[in-house]
Amino acid sequence: MMAVIPPRFASREAAAELLARNLAPYDGRHPLVLAIPRGALPMGRIIADALHGDLDVVLVRKIGAPGNPEYAIGAVDEEGQIWTDPLAGRLGIDGRYMRDEAARQLKVIKTRRAQYTPIHPAIDPRGRVVIVVDDGVATGATLGAALRLLRQRRPARLVAAFAVAPPDTIARLQPLADDLVYLSAPEPFHAVGEFFTDFREVKDEEVLRILRGISPPRQGSEHP
Repeated sequence: MMAVIPPRFASREAAAELLARNLAPYDGRHPLVLAIPRGALPMGRIIADALHGDLDVVLVRKIGAPGNPEYAIGAVDEEGQIWTDPLAGRLGIDGRYMRDEAARQLKVIKTRRAQYTPIHPAIDPRGRVVIVVDDGVATGATLGAALRLLRQRRPARLVAAFAVAPPDTIARLQPLADDLVYLSAPEPFHAVGEFFTDFREVKDEEVLRILRGISPPRQGSEHP
């Protein structure tokens, strides 16, 4: 489902409030909101609070193109699984580059998990309504990796929620989730940040502060 609104948002927090309204059907179903750090965590907190759900993170990292690390050609998840975008093959990027870059990004994931777990142990998504939150999606590599990983963990329902993405990326993500909830699908699309007035970097300190403030998960859940 999609709400038609102007394709520019004052901030991540403003976008999260709009997403929470569109996700209202999941209120009362004890959803598990999983934010992709770092940028999406402030959004996840707003959405989890609005839906009376639990908040956690899903750790995935994009694999950037050679010479253009911001352009994702794949992603690696916390279990070390590498998800490669077909574009990587068309660009002639070899498997060794993908493996080396995935190993580098996996170290970042492991470092973050070591930071986060003492503060907030991971919540099992099995049997839960799971809502994966990202601020925006360009190629879909990172969010796609998160959805594939979580599908393996057998949630009752898997939802992806994000503010903005190009139409072709939305089409690629569609088969990976039971529901896509987004606010805008503009064309042309160059970068996520162009659709936010305030797109400040979310620092580690803010992530840790949010994690420290998360209440322990409630017992029990409702399935669809």
